Amino acid sequence: MPVSRYNFEIGSKETFVYKLLFSPLNEREWVPPSREEAPSILKTDFGVSCTPMLIDDVKVKISAGKGGKGAAVFNTNLKSLGPAGGSGGRGGSVFAVGVSDISALRQFRFKKEFGAENGRDGRGQFRDGHNGENLVLKFPVGTVAHNLTTGTDATVEKIGEEVLLAKGGLGGRGNFQFRTARTTSPTKFQPGLPGEAFEYRFELKLIADVGFVGLPNAGKSSMLNRLTNARSKVANYPFTTLEPNLGAYYELIIADIPGLIEGSSTGRGLGMKFLRHIERTHILFHFISAESPAPAKDYKIIRKELDDYNKELLKKPEYLFLTKSDLVDAKTVKTKLAALKKLNPNAIAISIHDPESVKKMEKMLNKIKDEK
Repeated sequence: MPVSRYNFEIGSKETFVYKLLFSPLNEREWVPPSREEAPSILKTDFGVSCTPMLIDDVKVKISAGKGGKGAAVFNTNLKSLGPAGGSGGRGGSVFAVGVSDISALRQFRFKKEFGAENGRDGRGQFRDGHNGENLVLKFPVGTVAHNLTTGTDATVEKIGEEVLLAKGGLGGRGNFQFRTARTTSPTKFQPGLPGEAFEYRFELKLIADVGFVGLPNAGKSSMLNRLTNARSKVANYPFTTLEPNLGAYYELIIADIPGLIEGSSTGRGLGMKFLRHIERTHILFHFISAESPAPAKDYKIIRKELDDYNKELLKKPEYLFLTKSDLVDAKTVKTKLAALKKLNPNAIAISIHDPESVKKMEKMLNKIKDEK
């Protein structure tokens, strides 16, 4: 039976929920999917839940901590006079730090407001308040932080890189700081200043050396698994991949961009969601399935969508591949490859089951790696 985009583990209560929600209405005998069809689950007290998908675009409110207020007190020690009020502590700031986990934005799925700790108030006997703890939020490398309040943008481009999102407020001065030769017993003090508060839109744009693009079911995920240690889901139907997958080929980062369709650049399907991930991909590997009745047409569809979305994408270096060459006869491969060579003379036919063609692709990747 067809498998939905969600993954389930089947048990007594889970089976009932799955059958209730997903079995055909006209089906009298229902057989639960096998563990191969439904490999994973997130369980809840209600029986079953869905594996969360990649979060790559989210709006969040960020608030830095407020500074503590200064104290207006006087010395309590015997035979000591004068002001002794300490200053307030600085409010905590909010920082973004880059990490390699592309699912790090999942922390913002349900919680939409984040704030750093406020500074502590000043106290007597010259004791300043403690500074508020900074809040450090993890972001996938390639995240663009759009400050919707000020209209400015910041980007997290490296692992471990810190970007200031909101600065904590300064602590107020205690009356000890206002003493002068004429004013020996000041009662003046300052309140702490508020921290910065902004509304942000965090948008993930993957940074990869090589991006696999093409129509759905063109063999992109299979090739990523073949070349790297990635474990992308593969199946013989379109839209198997519903979120980008990353793999490492030595020091090269390869991104498997989910299949694009005609009209993606205008918002059809999930195209706009995936097209932005191509913007920061340095080189494109364009996959066309040998099972396609019109490979040249498929190629032009993807190129048009890239052009309509951002003309700069067409300027990226491109390698063209006729994939799944093992699924058609040699004569068909030769005919369809000839059609693609008219569009790109360097087009080659490949198959994950053909070691020679895989070696050709590895040779290309090695060259790219050496030139990096």
